[in-house]
Amino acid sequence: MDFAVTSAIAVDALVKRYKGVTAVDGISFRLKAGSIIGLLGGNGAGKTTTIAMIMGLVMPTSGTVMVLGAQMPKERYRVLHRMNFESPYVDMPMRLTVRQNLSVFAQLYGVPDIDGRIANLATELDLSEFLDRPTGKLSAGQKTRVSLAKALLNHPEVLLLDEPTASLDPASARDIRTKICAFAGQEAVGVLWTSHNMVEVEKVCDRVLFLSHGKILLAGNPKTLPREYGKETLEDLFITVAREPLTLESNGT
Repeated sequence: MDFAVTSAIAVDALVKRYKGVTAVDGISFRLKAGSIIGLLGGNGAGKTTTIAMIMGLVMPTSGTVMVLGAQMPKERYRVLHRMNFESPYVDMPMRLTVRQNLSVFAQLYGVPDIDGRIANLATELDLSEFLDRPTGKLSAGQKTRVSLAKALLNHPEVLLLDEPTASLDPASARDIRTKICAFAGQEAVGVLWTSHNMVEVEKVCDRVLFLSHGKILLAGNPKTLPREYGKETLEDLFITVAREPLTLESNGT
């Protein structure tokens, strides 16, 4: 079976070194259409570098990244219109209104019926009342919802989410999680989700990958993985991986 074609994302033996420092150290994984994988790890674990290579922004030192059957970064322009990225930490032009920002990105992605798509997303994500407000005048939570709307404009087949519910209150965060999960299932989207909120990860992810020092230290179902390592919660396991990765061993259960 050709996993590079049948998987939304196929990563094989991926390595990235910077001046003698290994940021990503031989990781491999598959993300299937319609599934959500959590990419977890502390600061410096290799998450950002991995995402940058998946997006075709950084050249791997060795190994391969295939997105929707295209090799990244060599063939990134074949699939850029079929993928998207969201992070509340990446600002949009602050002087443009929400509508103007979304319109610009929609044009870049070749979205048909731009006005209709923006109107639908504004309704789904509660943006209607400030569509014509400058983006710089929005609250942090409102900016997060606008960023997510941008990420959904082109009905992506691969969606990379970096802390997608950051700055949202609990009720809004739950609503956004529900919408993303429904979107992934209904449109068979492969979602790679990074978060430091382990309760959120357990709710939304089918599988998690724990990165430590550029390696995948653990992988599995977020609901059962903690018990395999004698931990009560996914948060306990996360802290252990971040602090003591070399001493972590399965208890065999």
